[in-house]
Amino acid sequence: MANRLKDNINSRYFEAANALKSKQARRRIVAYVESYDDIYFWRTVLSPFEDDKRYFEVMLPSKAKLDRGKKAVLTASGSFRSKAGTYSPLPLDGLGRALIACVDADYDYLLQGATPLSKKVLESPYVFHTYVYAIENFQCYAPSLHDVCVSIALNDHRIFDFRAYFARFSEAIFPLFVWSVMLYRNGRHSQFSISDFNRVADPGGFNLRDPEPSLANVRRKVAAKLNDLQRLFPDAKDDYLKLKDEIKALGVTPQTTYLYINGHHLFDTVVAPILTKVCNQLRQERQAEINRASAHKTQKSNELSCYENSLQDVKVMLRKNTGYIQSPLFQKVQDDVRRYLDTDAKTQQQ
Repeated sequence: MANRLKDNINSRYFEAANALKSKQARRRIVAYVESYDDIYFWRTVLSPFEDDKRYFEVMLPSKAKLDRGKKAVLTASGSFRSKAGTYSPLPLDGLGRALIACVDADYDYLLQGATPLSKKVLESPYVFHTYVYAIENFQCYAPSLHDVCVSIALNDHRIFDFRAYFARFSEAIFPLFVWSVMLYRNGRHSQFSISDFNRVADPGGFNLRDPEPSLANVRRKVAAKLNDLQRLFPDAKDDYLKLKDEIKALGVTPQTTYLYINGHHLFDTVVAPILTKVCNQLRQERQAEINRASAHKTQKSNELSCYENSLQDVKVMLRKNTGYIQSPLFQKVQDDVRRYLDTDAKTQQQ
């Protein structure tokens, strides 16, 4: 009981604030997130659950120290502003029905409670996670990438099959990904860190007309690293095969592994460079069309100027991508929120 009380100190501050409002006023639920970029993503998760009885306020965990990151969110070490305008710290571990934590899963979902952090992320009823590694993985959801290209280049010509490429990219890295998760579960990740994995999972030079060499490069590097790890851990075969089946049961397939690798690496090193080349080609196509269709130089100049002024930046539009909303994994995150709210409503009725 004492631990339960401690776990609700911060939440009770917000609950008390709700109690001061009229009975007709909507209840505020504060959602702490890791960074500024996470605010919009979690807003897309939570907005459908707002009604005339409740609303969410998505924010960083501290306005006084500008604390960010997973640790700050999970300890709920936030602050509140007094009537005098000064900020006072809130006690640690204060999540509850009026204060929830929304975080990137990183490897914590796949670690399945093997570390204290993973255990808290998975077991706390007030912590919600992405299932995929991070919000960037959702932004890079392959079925949505053509639409991102359209928003950038304003050209709807499908010149690249993102789904097929990232399915094959995932198949190439899946065997090594299982090793990565296994070593993190066993506390042996210093011998093969996520940074080490990222270096292997870098396609290198990407050719839009012939993407196969980039995939072959990844497969070559994966094979070399697999040989190294098998020599380093000769007795790990049974554990490896068992874990491979387990993470498949958690939803990771050889065709969707890209969603579970480091999000920043996927965004910056893999997806953004590919999108840049695709969008450059689409822009060139559109510019060529304008050149062919223009009746005179003035019309061409005006049309090109109008088109170029409408173009968008690749990374900016990728960060604004919400095509992941239709993905099964995003809906899984929302299912967690729905279950929490349903349980909370039933508890309040008792």
